[in-house]
Amino acid sequence: MTDLDDHICKRYIKMITNIVILSLIICISLAFWIMSMTASTYYGNLQPISPWRWLFSVVVPVLIVSNGFKKKSLDHGGALGGGQRNWVQVFCNGAVPTELALLYMIENGPGEIPIDFSKQYTASWMCLSLLAALACSAGDTWASEVGTVLSKSPPRLITTWEKVPVGTNGGVTLVGLASSLLGGTVVGITYFLTQLVFVNDLDISAPQWPIIAFGGLAGLLGSILDSYLGATMQFTGLDESTGMVVNSPTNEAKYIAGKPILDNNAVNLFSSVLIALLLPTAAWGFWPRE
Repeated sequence: MTDLDDHICKRYIKMITNIVILSLIICISLAFWIMSMTASTYYGNLQPISPWRWLFSVVVPVLIVSNGFKKKSLDHGGALGGGQRNWVQVFCNGAVPTELALLYMIENGPGEIPIDFSKQYTASWMCLSLLAALACSAGDTWASEVGTVLSKSPPRLITTWEKVPVGTNGGVTLVGLASSLLGGTVVGITYFLTQLVFVNDLDISAPQWPIIAFGGLAGLLGSILDSYLGATMQFTGLDESTGMVVNSPTNEAKYIAGKPILDNNAVNLFSSVLIALLLPTAAWGFWPRE
C-alpha cells in the first residue's frame, strides 16, 4: 500500500468514526428527551426539556473529553469515565455531582426549579448541593493548577503555616486560595446565567444572585478543607536522595507532614461530599426570602 492509499484509508476511517459518534450522540440525546417527556408527564406540572438542550448537553461533554484525550490530560479509562487523569480521579471528582443530579431528577423531575427554600426546600437544597460539589472540585483544581503557576512565594502548611516544598499535601498559598475562590465563583456565575436563561417564574421567586457568592464560598472552603485533609491524612515526605516530594513513607523519605491514611483521590471525594452536605444546610438560614 502506497503512502497516498494509506492516507486516504486513514481519512476514510476518521470520517466513518465521526459519523458513528454523531449518530450515537443523536440517539443518546433523543433517548434522554423521551425520558424527559415521560417524566414530565408523570410529574404533571413540569415542561419537558427541549431536545436541542439534550443534544447540547451530550455534545459538550463529548467535545471536552475528546480534547482532553488528544492533549493526554485524560487516559482511555478517564475518557470513558468522563499530569493525566484516570477513571478513579474522574470518579472521585465527578461521582458526587452526578449522583446528586440523578437524585434531583428522581425527586423533582427533569425541569429546573428556582432556588427558593420557602417554596421548594428539597429542590433548592439539592440544587445548591450539586453546585457546591462542582464548585469544590473547581476551586481545588484552580488552586492546584493556577495557584502553583502564579504564586511567587513558597507554599505554607495549612495546619502550622510553616514553609514547605512545592507539592506538599496541605500546602497553600494566598494566590492559590484566591484562585479557588475565583474558580468557585466562575461555577456560580455559570449556574446563575443558566437559571436566567432556562428557569421560569424567577420574578415571583427568591433572589437568585446569591448563587454566585455561594459558588465562590464553596470553591474556597472546598480548597481549604481539601488542604486540611491533605495535611493531616496524607503522608508527605522529602526523598533526600532525589530531592523529590513523595507521598509514601520510605527509609529515604524525611517526614514533612500527615499520616498515610488517605490518598489524593479519597481526599478529593471526602471534601466534595462534606461541602455538598454542609453548605446547602448553612445557606438555608441565610438565603434571602421573596
